Amino acid sequence: MADAYIIDAVRTPRGIGKVGKGALAHLHPQHLGATVLRALKDRNDIKTGEVDDIIWGCATQVSKQGSDLGRMSALLAGYDTKASGVTLDRFCGSGITTTAFAAGQIMSGMEDLVIAGGTDMMSYTSTLGDGKTLPLMDRDNPALRDIHPQSNQGVCADAIASMEGISREATEALAVESQRRAARAISEGRFSKSLVTVYNEDGSVALDHEEFPRPQTTAESLAALKPSFAVVADLPINEDGITYRSLVNKVYPDVRIEHIHHAGNSSGVVDGSAAILLASPEYAKKQGWKPRARIVAVANMGDCPTLMLNAPVPAAKKVLEKAGLTTGDIDVWEINEAFAVVAEKFIRDLNLDREKVNVNGGAMALGHPIGATGAMLIGTALDELERTGGRYGLVTMCAAGGMAPAIIIERM
Repeated sequence: MADAYIIDAVRTPRGIGKVGKGALAHLHPQHLGATVLRALKDRNDIKTGEVDDIIWGCATQVSKQGSDLGRMSALLAGYDTKASGVTLDRFCGSGITTTAFAAGQIMSGMEDLVIAGGTDMMSYTSTLGDGKTLPLMDRDNPALRDIHPQSNQGVCADAIASMEGISREATEALAVESQRRAARAISEGRFSKSLVTVYNEDGSVALDHEEFPRPQTTAESLAALKPSFAVVADLPINEDGITYRSLVNKVYPDVRIEHIHHAGNSSGVVDGSAAILLASPEYAKKQGWKPRARIVAVANMGDCPTLMLNAPVPAAKKVLEKAGLTTGDIDVWEINEAFAVVAEKFIRDLNLDREKVNVNGGAMALGHPIGATGAMLIGTALDELERTGGRYGLVTMCAAGGMAPAIIIERM
């Protein structure tokens, strides 16, 4: 198969995902998508009429985030109407999957120029609930629930920590380190290559820096926080009195959940968007583009939907096998910090060098704009490979429903 080259990667800063507080929360989701697509076009002088497709990720495709956000964002960004677009949902893994799909189209020879990426505005999606009922992953389908009970993700994180013997202290130490690394990366300008400013409709600056990090975080401040999911676990979800805890215990009756996760050791609620430009070698040469990386391998893995968050380890093993590589070959690892236990378990199970994992902080410090995060992490891994001279980067993340996509890139 042909190679799929990464030509460029851009992203917005992450804004606090709360209406009235976040600097991006007043904007339309299409505005964020258009921001990164426009930046990619301007930085690379893209002939947008030659873009074969725009493959976009969004985890909540309703109302303002509906109607094929990728296509609408491209139109808003001034792309030629010939540049088609599609929007997909693999929950948190959407941004990796859009990149994998784009690479697959190029590597198969079907297309030459594809843009991948994603957008999610959690400030907006948080306003969509009715405030009276708790969400169910099965969307209140008792037939599916009987086969595969699926709980709340935070309750799942606590259940996994309890089953694996991962302590609150260990997860909080990881959270403090994530904040420290993010603060270092920001102060040293490690994100500057990919970061693009978001402007308001009137041309004023909406946000030009990461808004979520809390560098003042300490082990002591985290230890003082109450667990977030202890109460949620036992609230009745429906008229039958089902609770999130009971959904876990239906499959794992002997698990006694100790609640350890809270706002400090869970991913931040934020708004953001990211885009990646991919091209075939022939098209890149024709445009005079110097590729920054190539896609080495991609993989997807499903795991227990009841625990939901455990697929990244098998996904990483699968993509390494596809690439013919070992953990020792990977210079930069990005494992999304959806919850601290996910990253901690990943590091422990694969026996990784912690100095190579989430080098510039993760979602506990920077935030996790669901459908955009995967594309953001690919760009972050690429920037870090270029900064350090590393060769291979592996990016993976858990996704709701018990899934994980994974991708390996090689710096050119």
